[in-house]
Amino acid sequence: LNAVPEADAQYTDDIGVVAPLGVWDPSGILARGPEEVARLRELEIKHGRIAMLGVVGYLTTYAGVRLPGLEDVPCGWAAVTSGDLPFEVAGQFFATTIMMEMFNRDNAGTGQFPGDYRNGYIDFGWDKQSDAWKKNKRTIELNQGRAAQMGLLGLMFHDALGNVADILP
Repeated sequence: LNAVPEADAQYTDDIGVVAPLGVWDPSGILARGPEEVARLRELEIKHGRIAMLGVVGYLTTYAGVRLPGLEDVPCGWAAVTSGDLPFEVAGQFFATTIMMEMFNRDNAGTGQFPGDYRNGYIDFGWDKQSDAWKKNKRTIELNQGRAAQMGLLGLMFHDALGNVADILP
């Protein structure tokens, strides 16, 4: 049970490989090669970051916080399906998403790892930290993104069931 196939052995020290599972790849994705694994890792980080924002948005709107002019828009999926969401807000959302996809990428070719979108501008002291500190922070971000993806899925599921208010304080 603890044996790691040779194709997976190169990933035993990668970020996101934590106890108790270690390297766990039941579908054989790691055998596709390092380029594909790096691409999928970047997508996992990106989806995790978006899910973290989604969970915060869900919790904020259910707490009653609204932007001016959107006080009558309901929470959760009802905001999209009720017809109360102004067209301009939906347009701004899609325009922002497109701009983020265009600009949040390694345009300068200076990324040290998948998901590194600093492009030589924003550092916040990252380059001054040790490699162990960086690996720890990247693992924390990856695991929190994974948790946020599951949390957002749970919130959406309970919203569809109609009992999301019962699970939130």
